[in-house]
Amino acid sequence: MRCCSRRPTGGYNEAVSTPAPWHPPATNPVLAVATRSERVESWHRGAVVVVHEGEAMLSLGDVDAPVYARSAIKPLQALPLLDGGARERLQLPAAELAVMCASHDGTDLHVAAVRSLLARAGLDEERLGCGPHAPFARDARLALLRTGQRPLKVHNNCSGKHAGFLHLARACGDDVAHYLEPACEAQRRVNTAVAEMVGLEGPLPHGVDGCGAPTLLLSLRALAAGFCRFANHERLGPVRAGSCRAIFDAVGAAPVHLAGEQRFCTALARQWPGRVFPKNGAEGVYVLALRADPRRARAPGALGIAVKVDDGGERGYQPVVVDLLRWLGAFERDEVPDALGRFARLPIANTRQELVGAVHSVVHWERA
Repeated sequence: MRCCSRRPTGGYNEAVSTPAPWHPPATNPVLAVATRSERVESWHRGAVVVVHEGEAMLSLGDVDAPVYARSAIKPLQALPLLDGGARERLQLPAAELAVMCASHDGTDLHVAAVRSLLARAGLDEERLGCGPHAPFARDARLALLRTGQRPLKVHNNCSGKHAGFLHLARACGDDVAHYLEPACEAQRRVNTAVAEMVGLEGPLPHGVDGCGAPTLLLSLRALAAGFCRFANHERLGPVRAGSCRAIFDAVGAAPVHLAGEQRFCTALARQWPGRVFPKNGAEGVYVLALRADPRRARAPGALGIAVKVDDGGERGYQPVVVDLLRWLGAFERDEVPDALGRFARLPIANTRQELVGAVHSVVHWERA
């Protein structure tokens, strides 16, 4: 499954497109359904695993099949830079540390944080190896159109991660023009750090992510174990524990920088400031690290959660994650907070803005 380290130069590239042997996945259970006029119209199959104290306490579907983790592992990819003392050396504020781990909306707030992060090392935004795309946020997208501007690389939802990679490449003595090469020292350290966190022997197999960076291949079980370790970081060495703690604190202080004002990750980060790290990845991947709450006896201990929806749609995992957290006892009085209610039951409306259905979880957790 490993790809050649040479990056594509545009269009179809023989070096990275040779197909690996493919096998259809085992039939995964239905996690969520979409209804219309009180009838089920569509359904989302997938797999879910919850790891507590290093053991899988809940497992649904094929959680051992390899998946590309995509953007879900951004906080783990940021660890080598922080382990090297960059937070103190660069005096990184919470906003810049959060945007380094983000799949952001591309608003002025996000762009400013990425540019400030780059400026700390005198790096120009043209150094970013990600391509430009229009901001995810509608208002930011329309603002560019009204002024006749084109999207820039800093608008790319992964630009914060790339800015962090550039800092790491410079610290490693790499040629920053090739900071995305899997064989460069910076990416080797990233691969090693992720392997350590998920408990696998590296180097981990890699592919090419949507932003051009290496994306790593591992099972949902390993991914959940890594995020459980991320949440339970006091058990790690002092340097790594400090890096993990810094990320939790940053996202708690700057939740909008992690995603955007209307986004699922931001809503979850606001629910437990400093205790949770939620992260989406492309193609239906979602992870969550939740630290223990010593004030509540019924609250779960440190958890790592990983979900993969077979069809790749984010609407398939959002209600499932909220319902799973409710079942785990993460919410006070076991009631879904208002801020998360719209993700627990995603409304489906017609063009007259009439509510005609919803997407909701159908998992019976107690039987899992």
